Amino acid sequence: MSNETVSVKILDKDYQVACPADERMALLQSAQVLDERMRKIKNSGGVAGLERIAVMAALNLSHELILAQQVGQTSGVSQAVLDRMQSKIESQLNQLSGSE
Repeated sequence: MSNETVSVKILDKDYQVACPADERMALLQSAQVLDERMRKIKNSGGVAGLERIAVMAALNLSHELILAQQVGQTSGVSQAVLDRMQSKIESQLNQLSGSE
């Protein structure tokens, strides 16, 4: 399966991300969630700097992922889906911290 380059905007910055064509919508949704989380953290005024905001958003999303994994163990959520989500979060964080 070939990758395509998708443009996402997070905190008014554009990022080019490669992803499989069939995961384009999931990537766009992930970027939207991350943007919303980062804006909420930024607007709270308690955290300054893009990298710190990104880390706080990542911690919050990772915490939710861990909770989802715990629930998933009893509700049948696919571990592969959760692993893919975690991989995407880590990839986005790496791109954010590399762009500053």
